[in-house]
Amino acid sequence: MLNISNNKLNQKVTLDGYDAFKKAFTSNHYKFFNRFLAVFAILAFITLFLPWTQNVTGNGFITTLKPDQRPQTIQSRIPGRIEKWYVQEGDFVKEGDTILFISEIKNEYQDPLLLERTQIQRDAKSRSVTSYQEKVKALNGQIAALSRERILKLEQSENKLKQAYLKVTSDSIDLEAVKTNFNIAQLQYDRTATLQQEGLKAITDVEEKRLKLQEMQAKLISQENKLLASKNEVLNATIEINRISAQYADKIAKGQSDKFSAESNQYDTEAQVSKLDNQSTNYEMRNALYYIKAPQDGFINKALIGGLGETFKEGEKLVKIMPTNYELAVETFVDPIDLPLIHLGERTRIQFDGWPAIFFSGWPNASFGTYGGKVVAIETFISDNGKFRILIAPDKSENEWPENIRVGSGAYTISLLKDVPIWYELWRRLNGFPPDYYTPDDKKNVATKEKK
Repeated sequence: MLNISNNKLNQKVTLDGYDAFKKAFTSNHYKFFNRFLAVFAILAFITLFLPWTQNVTGNGFITTLKPDQRPQTIQSRIPGRIEKWYVQEGDFVKEGDTILFISEIKNEYQDPLLLERTQIQRDAKSRSVTSYQEKVKALNGQIAALSRERILKLEQSENKLKQAYLKVTSDSIDLEAVKTNFNIAQLQYDRTATLQQEGLKAITDVEEKRLKLQEMQAKLISQENKLLASKNEVLNATIEINRISAQYADKIAKGQSDKFSAESNQYDTEAQVSKLDNQSTNYEMRNALYYIKAPQDGFINKALIGGLGETFKEGEKLVKIMPTNYELAVETFVDPIDLPLIHLGERTRIQFDGWPAIFFSGWPNASFGTYGGKVVAIETFISDNGKFRILIAPDKSENEWPENIRVGSGAYTISLLKDVPIWYELWRRLNGFPPDYYTPDDKKNVATKEKK
């Protein structure tokens, strides 16, 4: 039967009268297949001229639109030791709720009365400032009193000087009068002596005139001495004025020196008060840092340091928290060659991990299970993975994103570009060309207005 022997069965037996022979050897088996191939070829040829939307794909993950809405870690600004936990993983906390309590591990801050003692030192220094202020006021009063007293003393000395000048003037006039009298007495004596020699006057008259001349000579000497004493009083009055000026200048300078010393001590004490006040405020704020509180409403995801009694360094991560109020977005990455094709406001299609979808990248209208988005941010510097980061927000004109998606889930994005025929897209991909560069309609309108 398998025609492996030399006796051919089909040469000895005729099969023409059997229906199976007619169906197997006389029917045209390729007629329907050929028709199918012809229809398929026609449809394939027509399909080549159908529109195809060029796109740029990228893999990313779900994040939040605003930085303050993203998952964050809570750190401690001071090193410490865990004493008590107030929450557990999965708990919901409100802003300001206490998460854990820590204690101090640095020796200089372990005094339980450190804040109170610092405040006592500050108050004592504050009272010292008040004392120095009062001392400065007293010295200002003393300097003012010395200045007034100096003015009065100088006026008194100047009056004495004027009196001395007047006395010198009076004595000078008296001296001139005495000189005149002395000259008269000298003339009278000479005249009398001449007359006595001529015999016209007696010797007693000459002796009387000599006595009067001697008296006038004595008065002259006395008046000259009196004039010199008056001039000496002028010098003494001048010296007294200089002495008073120097004396009170020294007293006022000493008062001002004491005043400046008091002011210097006051300013130094005020600086110490300010420093102690700063320390007191820092200690008060540090005491508040012993309670680690929630920065915003959210869920405690994970305790990065567990147990009691464990120590940690300054700025070390303690707890992970996920905010409750957030706006979802997708963070995706595109190749540098595709970056010029992405514009702000660009419409995209997104397929989320775990959400079934039937997706045709070039026919977005025929896709099912995908969600719309718009580009809201384009990174201007390349990322560590060699691509550029793109941030996509939900497109409010389309269906809302699923409620159960979580931050960190994966997402596959397709940015829709220019519409081209399928044959052109096949030719482009076979040659390895990038998608066609294009400008969005809104940017075209802005450029046209600027040209006008």
